[in-house]
Amino acid sequence: MSKKNKPDNHGFVFSTDPNFKFEEEPDEIQETLPPNQQKLRVRLDTKQRAGKAVTLVANFIGKEEDVEDLGKKLKNFCGTGGSVKDMEIIIQGDQREKVLQWLIKNGYKNTKKI
Repeated sequence: MSKKNKPDNHGFVFSTDPNFKFEEEPDEIQETLPPNQQKLRVRLDTKQRAGKAVTLVANFIGKEEDVEDLGKKLKNFCGTGGSVKDMEIIIQGDQREKVLQWLIKNGYKNTKKI
């Protein structure tokens, strides 16, 4: 397959314009905000989880490694499993109070429970 016919991440396969070039979007690496500037939201979710409750921590601004590190610390503190997907921390079970207390104790002062 020639380079002209390779799809890009926007779904374009080819162009009839001979001067057309795919423009690569620069990857913006967002710096991680300090804990006191993070406005995290802690909520309970059961959608698409077979009725099982999970605690979601959303609105983290920063690098993927940093949100994964925070997720690992929260899972350790709660003593449960979980994961990090799409910059959202997922903790198994209804752990809202524990998560909120840990975040506030560790400098995430603008954290709220919804």
